[in-house]
Amino acid sequence: MRSYRLLGNEISLSERDDPKPGPTAILIRVRAASINRRDLMIMEGTYPLPAVPGVVPLSDGAGEVVAVGPEVTRFAVGDRVTGSYWPRWRDGRLAPDLIDQLGCTVDGWASEYAVLDEQWAVRVPDHLSWVEAACLSCAGVTAWCSVTKAAPGGTVLTLGSGDVSLFAIQFAKLLGHKVIVTTSQDTKIDKLTALGADHVINYRTNPNWGDAVRELTGGVDLVVETGGPPTIAQSIAAAGLYGEIVLVSWRAAGHSNLVIPSDVYGPKLASIRRLFVGSRTDLETLTRATATHQLRPVIDSVFGFAELPEAYQRFSQPQRFGKVVISHD
Repeated sequence: MRSYRLLGNEISLSERDDPKPGPTAILIRVRAASINRRDLMIMEGTYPLPAVPGVVPLSDGAGEVVAVGPEVTRFAVGDRVTGSYWPRWRDGRLAPDLIDQLGCTVDGWASEYAVLDEQWAVRVPDHLSWVEAACLSCAGVTAWCSVTKAAPGGTVLTLGSGDVSLFAIQFAKLLGHKVIVTTSQDTKIDKLTALGADHVINYRTNPNWGDAVRELTGGVDLVVETGGPPTIAQSIAAAGLYGEIVLVSWRAAGHSNLVIPSDVYGPKLASIRRLFVGSRTDLETLTRATATHQLRPVIDSVFGFAELPEAYQRFSQPQRFGKVVISHD
C-alpha cells in the first residue's frame, strides 16, 4: 500500500506492506482524509506535542472496515468509521496517560489503509459522503464541545472562517443561539450568512470589534476564541458580564504570551475555559446529532491522494472556506 510519512518538516510518499489487524483491531480502507491547522503545525515543528518520526500524518479520516481481529466486537466488515482524535480518551477528563494523537504519536489517515484498535473508532452518519465523513474528529468535535455547554437560546461569537468557526456556526444555530461572526474579507459575508450567521463584522474595518459586538448584543454569552493572543482582548470585550470564553488557540505567530488586559477583564465575571478537542464520547454525541439533523461539513476543495502537498498549500490560503479533503475515489 501507499502511505505518507512525516520526516521532520517534510512529507514523503512510500510503499509498504499491507497491514493486518491485531486481535482487537480493525483494518480500514481509507476513503478520505482531511487537513486541520494542527497538521501544519506538526509539520512546521510548532505543535506542543512532538510527532513520532515517520508517523503517518492527519488526525481526521474515514473509511470502510475490510477486516477485523478475532476479538473485535464493536465493528464488522463493511462498517463506515472514523477515528477519535485522542484515541485512548473515551470519556471523562483527559489524563496524562491518554495523550496519544492520531497523525502525531500514532499513525493517522494519510494512507491507503489504516489500522485502529476497535476502541479508537466511531461509526459515521449514513447521510455523509466519504469526503464529508472525513471532517469530524478534530475541528468538528472542538466546535461541538465549545458550544454545547452554553444555555440554549443565547448569543455566540465565533472568530473568522476557519474550520472550527464554521462548525461552531452550524452547531450554535442548531441549539437555537444567535450567532455573530468576525471576518477580514467582505467576500465571505454572504457565505457566513448563508451558513447561519445573524451578524458578520469585518474586523479589518472595525478594529474594536469587541465593542461592536457589545453594541449588537449587550455582550455575548459565549466566545469561541480561535485567534489566541492577537484577539483575546477583543473577545473579552465582546463577552457579557457572566460570559464564557472558550480558549481553543493559545498561541500565534509572533506572540509568545497570552496577555489578558486587566482593564478589559477586571470589570467582568466572565470565565475562560481551555479546550482541546474532546473524547470519543464527544465524537459519538456529535455524530448522532449530525445524523439526526442531517448536518454536513462545509467543504472547500477535494484533492487526490497523490496531491497531498497541494492540499496542504490550499489549506494555508486565506481565501479558503471550509475543509480541505484528500479523497481516494
